Amino acid sequence: MDVKVFKTFLEVAKERHFGRAAESLNITQAAVSARIKQLEEYFDATLFVRQRNNIRLTSTGERLVRYAEVMVTTLQQAKDDLKLAKGDQAQLTLAGTPNIWDAYLQHCLGVITESMSGYAFSADTLSQEQVNRALLQRTLDMGILFEPVKSELLQCSEVARLELVLVSTRSESMEQALAGEYIYVDWGVQFAQEHAALHADAPPPAMRTSSARIALDILLKRGGAAYLPLSMVEPFLESGQLHRLCESSLLGREVYLAYRKDSPLLDGILRVEARLSATSPAGGYTLQAAADNL
Repeated sequence: MDVKVFKTFLEVAKERHFGRAAESLNITQAAVSARIKQLEEYFDATLFVRQRNNIRLTSTGERLVRYAEVMVTTLQQAKDDLKLAKGDQAQLTLAGTPNIWDAYLQHCLGVITESMSGYAFSADTLSQEQVNRALLQRTLDMGILFEPVKSELLQCSEVARLELVLVSTRSESMEQALAGEYIYVDWGVQFAQEHAALHADAPPPAMRTSSARIALDILLKRGGAAYLPLSMVEPFLESGQLHRLCESSLLGREVYLAYRKDSPLLDGILRVEARLSATSPAGGYTLQAAADNL
């Protein structure tokens, strides 16, 4: 079965429209229909319910999506690996959650790529669940996470710890900050528990977000307070744009590296692990540059 058939299936599943899928794939709508028909004949099942201006997956089609994603991703990864092998390079794929990139990985990835010759890197942003699944399905070599993974097939090691501090655009008390334009940043289950214990009487936040970068942007534009990594906000503390409210407001988050124990690229992964463990968390270059400009 040609992988193009599965790519077409995934595009139709995403667009819910044969015409838009054809435009996205740069093929004719007739070709899209033919490929879907070929797939349905192969599995002897109906994959889409076709109604006028309403195409949706059947239960069988929904189950096929995850298998199609694995096949397409695995084939592309193999293609990339073989292409890189011609240049005597091995490709290491890694992914982190959005906050991992904002607070930690953006800086560390630069350190890793500059110091590891003979390897090419592919980086992506995924949710915790997507990282876990990709590691088990061998479509990802390394996952950098705030929550440790639990699987006999995976090795999970702590490589860093981020200090989270309560900062505000105003010099105020912790109580005033939490009662005002407070932005709750989702740093995971452990943070939620510690936050609830530390601020049991605090009112509901004015806003919630899973992105530290979004929270920082809003603070700098509109004012307010949030728990953000010390490494990320240091330039803004130095410039006076943000204020650290008190020493007792510090919380912490461990950063974990997860990978398959039987990975064929284990030597490279262990080198990455060593560099991550030896690299102190630091804010992204773009954030530091923004602070310097201001």
